[in-house]
Amino acid sequence: QFSDTGSRKEHVKITSEPKPGFLERLSETSGGMLMGLVTFLLSFYLLFTNEGRALKTAKSLDEGLSLVIPLDSIHSVSQQNEGRLVHLAGALSTSKPLFDPSYGLSIQAVKLKRHVEMYQWVEYEDSTEYEENGETKKETKYSYNTEWKSEVVNSRNFDREIGHKNPSAMAVESFTAVSPNVQVGSFVLSKGLVDKIDNFKQLSLSNLEDPHADVTRGGDYFYHSENPRRPEVGDLRVSFFYAGLSGDDPHLGSADKVTVIARQRGDQLVPYHTKSGDVLQILYPGDLSVEEVFQKEHESNTMKTWALRAAGWLSMFVGISLMTQIFYTLVDWFPVVRDLVNIGLKAFAFCVATSLSLLTVSIGWLFYRPLWALLIGLLSVVPIVIARSRVPPKKQQ
Repeated sequence: QFSDTGSRKEHVKITSEPKPGFLERLSETSGGMLMGLVTFLLSFYLLFTNEGRALKTAKSLDEGLSLVIPLDSIHSVSQQNEGRLVHLAGALSTSKPLFDPSYGLSIQAVKLKRHVEMYQWVEYEDSTEYEENGETKKETKYSYNTEWKSEVVNSRNFDREIGHKNPSAMAVESFTAVSPNVQVGSFVLSKGLVDKIDNFKQLSLSNLEDPHADVTRGGDYFYHSENPRRPEVGDLRVSFFYAGLSGDDPHLGSADKVTVIARQRGDQLVPYHTKSGDVLQILYPGDLSVEEVFQKEHESNTMKTWALRAAGWLSMFVGISLMTQIFYTLVDWFPVVRDLVNIGLKAFAFCVATSLSLLTVSIGWLFYRPLWALLIGLLSVVPIVIARSRVPPKKQQ
C-alpha cells in the first residue's frame, strides 16, 4: 500500500514469523536475566558513588563560601589575593571580533555558532504486533516526510530508499568560533570558565545583505536554494547564534555581564582546588552576590543528586524485573495466571528496589552523617513491612 500527500509518503509492510516455542522463549529470558543482573549491580555503584559525590560537592561549596573574597575593583590586579578564591562581576570583553567571512558576518562576542541544516527525507515507523493463525505478525507503517535537519540522515537505512534519497554530506558545515582571549575587567577567564558561557541567542540577519549570488536571505536564515519557499531535498539553510556579547552593539545592546568565582593567579582566573577534593570555577550570567552564587550551586547539586538517585532506583527496578522475568515466561500459556504473576512481579521489583536503594544511600552517608544514615536505613524497611502487612495471616504462616 502506498499513498502520497504533498511531501509526505507512506507504505505498510507486514512480516510474519512462527510463534516462538517454550525453549526459545526461555533462552531469550536467560539473556534478559544476565542483562538484568548487570543493570542491577550497576545501580548499586551509581547510587553509592552519587552520595559521595553529593557530599563532597556540598562540603566544597561550604568551604568556598567561607574563603571567598569579593574584589573591590575588577580593573586592577591586587597581589594580596594571589592564590585566593575571589568573587567578581562585570561586563565581558574580547580583544577581537569573531568573523564568518563566507557570509560576511562579524560580531564582538565570546562565541559565534554557524548552524547549518539540510532539507532531507526523514523516515518514521510505527509498529504493532498481533497473533494470527498461530503466527506472530508485525505490521509496520513507514512514513516519509521532508524536514530541515542539522545532521545528515542516512537514507540507505530506509525501508524504501527509492524516491527518498538524501545527499551523503553537506556542502557547508556547522562550526563554533570561540574568542581566544576573554576578560572581565583586567582578569582573563580560563578555558573552563569560557566553556560555561553557553547562553546562545539567535543572531538577526535583517541588517545584512546576501553574501553571494547563489545565497538568499529570508528572515534570520541564509538559504542555498533556488526557491526558499519551496525547498528541494539537498537545499541548505544557515543561521547564526552568539553567546557572551562582549562589546556594545547598536542592534544587540550592551555587553553581557557575568559573575565569576575562581582562584586568582596573576591576572588569570583559574580553577580552585578545595580540601575536599573538588574544583571550584563558577560562572553565572548577571550580577550576583556571593550568597546568591553559592545558593544556586547548592540547588544545582541537589537537583543532580536527586536525578541520579532516580536513575539508580530505575536501574535497580529494571534489573530486578528482568531477572524475575523467567517466572512470567513459565506461566505465559495461561492468560489469567500470567497477568496476576506480572502484577506480583512488578510489585516485588518496586518494593525491593525501593528498599535496596534507600539502604545503599544510607551506607553512603554512614561515615559522614551517621544519624541520617540510621534514619534512612530504618526507612528502607518500610516497603517490606507494608508488603508483608498485605499478605493474609494464613499465607504468612
